[in-house]
Amino acid sequence: MNKFPENFLWGGAIAANQAEGAYNEDGKGLSVQDVAPHGWKDRPTEVPTEDNLKLVGIDFYHRYQEDIKLFAEMGFKVFRLSIAWSRIFPKGDEKEPNEAGLAFYDKVFDECAKYGIEPLVTLSHYEMPLHLSKSYDGWRNRKMIDFFEHYARTVLTRYKDKVKYWLTFNEINSIGHAPLLSGGIYTPLAELTKQDIYQAIHHELVASAKAVKACHEIIPSGQIGCMILGMPVYPLTPAPKDVLQSLATERENYYFSDIQVRGYYPTYTKRFFKENEIQLEITKDDLASLKETVDFVSFSYYMSTCESANPDKETGEGNILGGVPNPYLKASEWGWQIDPEGLRYYLNNLYDRYQKPIFIVENGLGAIDELVEMPDGTKTVIDDYRIQYMNDHLVQVAEAIEDGVDIMGYTSWGCIDLISFTTAELKKRYGLIYVDRHDDGSGTLARYKKKSFDWYKEVITTNGASLK
Repeated sequence: MNKFPENFLWGGAIAANQAEGAYNEDGKGLSVQDVAPHGWKDRPTEVPTEDNLKLVGIDFYHRYQEDIKLFAEMGFKVFRLSIAWSRIFPKGDEKEPNEAGLAFYDKVFDECAKYGIEPLVTLSHYEMPLHLSKSYDGWRNRKMIDFFEHYARTVLTRYKDKVKYWLTFNEINSIGHAPLLSGGIYTPLAELTKQDIYQAIHHELVASAKAVKACHEIIPSGQIGCMILGMPVYPLTPAPKDVLQSLATERENYYFSDIQVRGYYPTYTKRFFKENEIQLEITKDDLASLKETVDFVSFSYYMSTCESANPDKETGEGNILGGVPNPYLKASEWGWQIDPEGLRYYLNNLYDRYQKPIFIVENGLGAIDELVEMPDGTKTVIDDYRIQYMNDHLVQVAEAIEDGVDIMGYTSWGCIDLISFTTAELKKRYGLIYVDRHDDGSGTLARYKKKSFDWYKEVITTNGASLK
């Protein structure tokens, strides 16, 4: 199966807060993640606590050379990572950046260049400076727009000769479900109205557009995209009410990419805002800013969901954002339903809707892995389940390419084990590389290649021809 274009960007993805560690080194300020030891649903602690695995992560901050060398051995063409905003502006509202933070990413990007790996950089991946969250309530405050634009222009200018692929906000459509980690909103979710959430979303969308404009000005040859949590929604039955319910849920997610790709609020928002008593404060300058649109659309894909108009139907918490479990699909150990064909369906939908290049920047299987010793003394993980998962999804990517979808690349999520975003644990492993660290904080941090390492290396070497 060799349907992938010659310039297809194969690679892997991590996030600073889940991998770097070194939370208080070289002038870095605290981020919202440094006080979120138990994942996205718990309230933050007052100060960083020892049970927060993200404070050390997998120590990518000190081991990036070793890790990037392993990525190069796999054949990565692209490496998606994020910049920790609080490394560059420790509080977030300073005028002058932290030089030590900027210098760190210079070294990381230079290391990528050594192996011919293109960095794909997310400006904000679930890690706002804690000061901005506590003092301004995150994206609820319009002042955030200027803070973010200043940060974006600072790093775009610094790395304009080293990075040509950029993303603005990671999974921007998750803010209503995880307002603290996604939107830096310190006010508890239970105390927020839809008005509060959608005003914050508006500020974030304007800031995203300003970052897009900055990228186009500072790096004319660069490309910058939006990034959404991708989740196709199926009606549970052919009943027209179920179909309409699935349309409404789908639009709640498309809302974000519609604005970032088209440059204006879609007409369906008028009724939604009216029925939910939402009256946004939108200036003429905001509307002008939104017209600066992204060059490509990127997304994470882990699952699909179903919707029903019947309120008695059980909602499936396992699928992150609720919905109704699909009776035709199996689920992972964490209850996430596995749907490779859903990826093809979603890719086609996105491309039909926008006619812009698509980039799959997260996809992978979180599972409990067992490190075993082989007869020759080497240690590995026999993760055939992960190989099967990735193979089946990549086969559907190839089908979508045959369907005519313009797909830029694919970056496997957590290409090296890292701390889970949703549960803040290590036992939920995604990597093709095993990291010897555990939920109790023990471990040597040594790296071991899993069976999937060599499998993915062959997929990249053959440009997808080895897929079954």
